[in-house]
Amino acid sequence: MFVLNLPVAEKLLRPVIVYAFLVVMLRIFGKRELAQLNPFDLVVLLSVSNTVQNAIIGDDNSVAGGLIGAFALFAMNYLVVRFVFRHRRLDEVLQGTPTCLIEDGCVCRDKLTKELLTESELLTVAHRQGFGSLEEIQHCILEPGGVFYFEPKEPRPHERQHAEVMRRLDELSVKIDAIRRAG
Repeated sequence: MFVLNLPVAEKLLRPVIVYAFLVVMLRIFGKRELAQLNPFDLVVLLSVSNTVQNAIIGDDNSVAGGLIGAFALFAMNYLVVRFVFRHRRLDEVLQGTPTCLIEDGCVCRDKLTKELLTESELLTVAHRQGFGSLEEIQHCILEPGGVFYFEPKEPRPHERQHAEVMRRLDELSVKIDAIRRAG
């Protein structure tokens, strides 16, 4: 159970190589993999984890081997995150730059195509953020980490309605105050 079939150095090196490979692949294949998983993307990610398992642990199925491999992955991630934090340019190269998908209220179809997103998928994400349609959005940016940032057109319909209700309540309050003072 705790007997290693492979040298410790190899147990540490294997996860580091696989980690580096996966980071590069996610960078090459884009933000979509991080942004919104469709069933195909999910199958690929699950299959990749199973595919690289043997590359990480080799012929060693021991508990100690698995713990060493996991430690190597956590340590590698810790070191990469700290290093990239101190080197902003490298961070931009590894993670990429934001992509504007809706600019000044117009959908940028060429950028959607570049990110392998359909308008339907973008609309689904917009719905999750409380937008009824893409016409309500002034700007939409897909961040390198796969997060969508939406900026609404000013003001949004429910905000206009809320402002109107508040204006009327203020008018009623003034009238009630005037009636109280008169009475």
